[in-house]
Amino acid sequence: MKEFKSNEELIEYLISKNLIINDKEQALRNIKKYSYYSIVNSYKSVFKNKDNYKPNSSFEEIFALYEFDKNIKAIFLKFTLEIEVVIKSLMANTLAEKYGIQDYLRPENFDENANKDLINNLIESINKEINDNYNKHTAIKHYKDTYNFIPPFVLTKILTFGTISRYYGLLKQNDRQDISKYFKISDKLLKQILANLTMIRNIAAHSDRLFCYRNKYYISFKNIDKNYKRTGNFTNIYMIMQCMKILLDEEKFKEFEDLFNIEVNKLKEKLNSININDILRIMGFTV
Repeated sequence: MKEFKSNEELIEYLISKNLIINDKEQALRNIKKYSYYSIVNSYKSVFKNKDNYKPNSSFEEIFALYEFDKNIKAIFLKFTLEIEVVIKSLMANTLAEKYGIQDYLRPENFDENANKDLINNLIESINKEINDNYNKHTAIKHYKDTYNFIPPFVLTKILTFGTISRYYGLLKQNDRQDISKYFKISDKLLKQILANLTMIRNIAAHSDRLFCYRNKYYISFKNIDKNYKRTGNFTNIYMIMQCMKILLDEEKFKEFEDLFNIEVNKLKEKLNSININDILRIMGFTV
């Protein structure tokens, strides 16, 4: 749109493009509540052939895909948080065991082959996090005031998943391996997975689309599913789910998978102009 249009005008515009709107009042409420851009602009491409909507495409289908994506983002967020807790615990234990609870943040405790600027920038950002959390986190204040250092099991609680991912990638290789062996995978593969999960977390916590996730952060997926054929040189949602299967306990992954399948089935019932397999293929499933 190159000029402002009211919600009513936007509805009429969609109708002029041969998009079916079964309930105009409900469509108006949804656009007012979530915005035209978030619903239509973000999810319409699946229902179009170039410039035209596919036959029998409806606003309700577009909104159903919007809701599907919103709901699976909440599911991914919940279970990446579970993974985050485990990774932080493993890292804190490894750091404390190898370097003690006081001096683990020294540059010499990182990968000697890593870029020194990346290491120094990480240490600087971590110290900034400590200072920023001094008045927000009682444990940080307690250890800073009483001992003038922050032990790793306290520090990891305040670090973002992105910082933890970077921290893991800059550890010495034998330290990375001590952590990755918990999941029975290589440190290289765990590093690749964590980089992708950082992106997934960012998407899940915000308004970007998740179902069509494409990322050039490479994952050595042959080590997970040797028979899987990539459709491009990128990581997709199916691949992320199989990676999460490795990092989650069996019971947790089953819960994750069950919740995901519920959303797939809900969307399936609301599609008319396309098939649920069209969506699953976009996500990387071989159906």
